[in-house]
Amino acid sequence: MTHTITPLLDHHRSAWFVLARGYKTFYQTPITDAELDTAWQRLRAQDGIHGMGVEINGKLVGLTHFLFHTSTWVPTVCYLQDLFVAPEARGQGLARALIEAVADVARSHQAQRLYWFTQEHNTTARALYDQVAQFKGFIRYDYPSLAIV
Repeated sequence: MTHTITPLLDHHRSAWFVLARGYKTFYQTPITDAELDTAWQRLRAQDGIHGMGVEINGKLVGLTHFLFHTSTWVPTVCYLQDLFVAPEARGQGLARALIEAVADVARSHQAQRLYWFTQEHNTTARALYDQVAQFKGFIRYDYPSLAIV
């Protein structure tokens, strides 16, 4: 089955909502409809974040979100923040195609690095990531939120 990588477009909105909610559910991070709507608006406006999707027969079945930032050591780095393919569309190389599409955009922006995170238990994704990238041994820590008084 052939697929098409595409920027996220207005007509993808409802399918994107389903995919984005599936992504957040997988990582057990609750999200409200209002938060989804805000994220969608930011993606469409390219407000510091970018998104692409993958279609099969005109139906959006996968998504990726990414952003660019600077670092101390290089001027441009690309962070692939989210990657999700609908369960019924998995096993067709779509996640790999989305990663490669982000890599192409990163190259066009002259990014010196493309990186992402996943949870240790995400063995299916890690099997792909071990094929397309290098695990460098980093462990992520999140500082607890500070209360605003």
